[in-house]
Amino acid sequence: MSELGYQLLSGGNVADQVVRVGMTVRKPSTSATSSVEAFLEHLHRKGFTGAPRTLGRDEQGRHVLEYIPGATVDRPDLLSKEDLYQVGRLIRDLHDAAQSFEPPAAAQWQVAIRPDSESMICHNDLAPWNLVRDGDRWVFIDWDGSGPGSPLWDLAYAAQSFLPLVHGGKAAEDAVRLRFLVDGYSLDRAQRKQLPQMIADHTNAMHQLLEDGARTGLQPWARLHADGHVKHWGQAADYVNNHLKEWELALAEDHGG
Repeated sequence: MSELGYQLLSGGNVADQVVRVGMTVRKPSTSATSSVEAFLEHLHRKGFTGAPRTLGRDEQGRHVLEYIPGATVDRPDLLSKEDLYQVGRLIRDLHDAAQSFEPPAAAQWQVAIRPDSESMICHNDLAPWNLVRDGDRWVFIDWDGSGPGSPLWDLAYAAQSFLPLVHGGKAAEDAVRLRFLVDGYSLDRAQRKQLPQMIADHTNAMHQLLEDGARTGLQPWARLHADGHVKHWGQAADYVNNHLKEWELALAEDHGG
């Protein structure tokens, strides 16, 4: 390989080969890449620094993006309450910047799970493994699955993954952590009532996506099912559904925010 500073990047479950070349990341283009580029360009123009710059295509037709130094969050359970508040704030800044985006007329997207609504373009995979922390700059990576969705749907997945709400969790502690994430986002009272069920719906949908993948053979979901991810999501769905009242009470309490 003649590319300067070439490094194969690992960690993703969906994208094909992703490489680092110098201070850029190169990803195979898809039918959605042009739309993703337009979205990232819009976020940059709006002053949102929590997404990598899109830098066009290389001679191989790959999507070129700014390389973000730092590390992803491997242990979300070790995130502090203040960290979760900052994650919530970052997501709110993203959604505020995304609200004014008007997709190209012929926009194409690759959204894995049908959202509750399609009120705006969202990231759709706001998870710890897609958050890189480089000092004071926190950046969400892997925008290939961005597309139509809603702010609450996007936030619901982030809540499940960042707290995280998984089998073996302690509901009382997780409810407090949920409150910090939501306070960082500054949800209003009506949205706080809706979010717990939205978290349950999204977690159930993740589990169903893997079950459907195994049944139809659709990749990469069939492979992820075979690798055992379906057990994690099935148990996570049970945990979220069994403690809905705790999440609802945590977000219903009066607070000083």
